[in-house]
Amino acid sequence: MKILFKNATLINEKSPFHNQKKDVLVVDGLLTQIEDQIKVEKATVIDKKDLHLSSGWFDPCVSFGEPGYEERETLANGLLTAAKSGFTHIVLNPDTHPALDSLTDVSHLLQQSQGLTTLLHISASLSEASKGENLAPLFEMYKAGAIAFGDFNITLKNPNLLRIALDYVQSFDGLIQAYPLDSNLSNGGQMHEGEVSTNLGLKAIPHIAETSTLARDIQLLEYTQGRMHIPYISTAESVELIRNAKKKGLQISCGVAVAHLHATEEDLVDFDANFKITPPLRSSKDQRALREGLLDGTIDTVTSLHQPLNPELKDLEFVRAKEGSIGLEASFGILLNYFPLDKVILFLTRGKKAFKIKDSGFTLGETADFTLFSPKGSSTLEKSDLHSTSKNCLFLGSTIKGKVYGSLRSNALQLNN
Repeated sequence: MKILFKNATLINEKSPFHNQKKDVLVVDGLLTQIEDQIKVEKATVIDKKDLHLSSGWFDPCVSFGEPGYEERETLANGLLTAAKSGFTHIVLNPDTHPALDSLTDVSHLLQQSQGLTTLLHISASLSEASKGENLAPLFEMYKAGAIAFGDFNITLKNPNLLRIALDYVQSFDGLIQAYPLDSNLSNGGQMHEGEVSTNLGLKAIPHIAETSTLARDIQLLEYTQGRMHIPYISTAESVELIRNAKKKGLQISCGVAVAHLHATEEDLVDFDANFKITPPLRSSKDQRALREGLLDGTIDTVTSLHQPLNPELKDLEFVRAKEGSIGLEASFGILLNYFPLDKVILFLTRGKKAFKIKDSGFTLGETADFTLFSPKGSSTLEKSDLHSTSKNCLFLGSTIKGKVYGSLRSNALQLNN
């Protein structure tokens, strides 16, 4: 199979082809040629307006639903949505029922997803049934293909369990994910604690609900010298904690949700439940710190924090609605509102390193792994633009810059209509 990309601008700061317009030929899933002009017979030709190619994008914190919550999203449609949104790699959260806590669970999902454009990576549960009591069989799940371990959106109340996990996974260079949100300090809060929550009369979540747990987990990491990824941070104080941990040489990485770079607590004044997410949208001061942390490398990666929810859970009055928003479809276009193209592509790809996912870039002879897009133009995100089964999206009505044409991994090409 031959695929020829015509007049594509290549974006990869580490490549000698960066910002150059080239023809790119993929043969049988391998990147074969990059030239000013390529002529080849019997090839699928991709010639799009203002076509750009970059390394395939990566999202390290994605939820779907299957198994157990297929009404929210199936694995097949979730991965199709990711591919159409430009993501050739995603890490699936154990936000399922039952939780992904066994070799069989991991193997089954990986087998189901073979041959698709988007490669599925799995973050399995850290504890049995994600109850925080006993460690799940981490090494067995690692052997089955899990690349990280964490109890989704649950802070371990027992610090010794996290310590043991950080020690144990070092035998196979495993990665532990720690979610910084103390349930006692958040105590059923509906939004960030501040002037807006006071004015709205809503129970609030203070920043220390995040920072106190994060500080504890960093201390455990320093003690054990393991590897840890923090899926999301949302406060200025958390940025500083991560920055200091990295200065000490600790093996820590972290992400930030696109939503927290785009929206703030002010967006909740109309009680729109789509803006109710975990962690909560914070202040404009926190948002500035998050953007700065992303630019200076303190924050390693961005995530859509994609969390589909069926209407029975989301289309309720604000205080009863469940937290969560989808975001795969909007990520690229939202980020372009705030950062230059080179930085957006960097943020969407450099997180692979923390998860030890290979990024071949534009290396000849390697497996083709590209996102196809144009950075030009703008539109307003409508429900009709969403590929996800669930439509709970805080980005609806927002300006989206650029356009995603699709993605390619090996021979699996997925194009948008």
